[in-house]
Amino acid sequence: MQELLSLLAAHGVLAVFAVTFAARVGAPMPAAPLLVMAGALGQAGQLSLWAAAGASLLANLAGDAIWFWGGRRWGYRVLSLLCKLSLSPDTCVRQSESLILRWGGHSLVAAKFVPGISVVAAPMAGALAMSWRRFIAFGLLAGAAWTFAFLGLGMVFSTQVAQVLDRLASGGMLAAAVLACALAAFVGWRWWRRHRFRRSLAVPRIGVDELRALLSAEPVPVIVDVRSAATVQLDPRQIPGARNVEVSGIAALARELPAGVEVVLYCNCPNEASAASAALQLMDQGVVRARPLEGGLDAWFAGPLPALVAEPG
Repeated sequence: MQELLSLLAAHGVLAVFAVTFAARVGAPMPAAPLLVMAGALGQAGQLSLWAAAGASLLANLAGDAIWFWGGRRWGYRVLSLLCKLSLSPDTCVRQSESLILRWGGHSLVAAKFVPGISVVAAPMAGALAMSWRRFIAFGLLAGAAWTFAFLGLGMVFSTQVAQVLDRLASGGMLAAAVLACALAAFVGWRWWRRHRFRRSLAVPRIGVDELRALLSAEPVPVIVDVRSAATVQLDPRQIPGARNVEVSGIAALARELPAGVEVVLYCNCPNEASAASAALQLMDQGVVRARPLEGGLDAWFAGPLPALVAEPG
């Protein structure tokens, strides 16, 4: 065990920077546990706490800055990529967007402690046109809060951390197997939640070709864009004639629709989650012919567009 502690003490600052930076750019790295361990080593006098804190702060800001720049440059496309890689892609963008719109720059601090949102918050802030100066100020504050929270835990519980390390070291392969099983159980639980969520939204979809055919006939269906105002700002494309009604306003919309009307809802979220949720709400209100657009807005603009369709300029 002493050899392990000596190794961590010798390379701890570099390890803190590398693992934290990797975690901030999206790699599944145990940055928080490592920082707790660094706090315990610092309390024991085997690692410079200020050096570890500086490395963590720099890694946080550097990793977030990469995604912030990506958000400013490519907007929702970066968010879509990140959320496809997430274990919870259906709610990834919506939760981070809601957090930033409600709390502004302070959301960067809160996001550090919310799994699944921490990586998305920086590109979302960039896509929503937060200034570099504001981002750096709140990025430093967020990095400092996260760093000192976990370093502090390690310092306060340094004795207990050392005991855990001793047991892991003496456990050998058994300890590694336990950790691997715990990780597998966590990933399995998240996959099961995602699978259950997707099944709950298993309503019939309408394809792009069918929708285009309906638009050329009578009566023309009601098309509803369920994206939030911020998402529309990020991606101003829209299907001609669509009404923008957020999911929270769908129940009120149902009372305005004539009987028997065909309603097509769309978003640009993974698995058409928001559109499917809105379609279910309409069905509950008696609007039986409500369907989400399969593939969402991206599918509509993916193929050749008819003459009546033009992207707003």
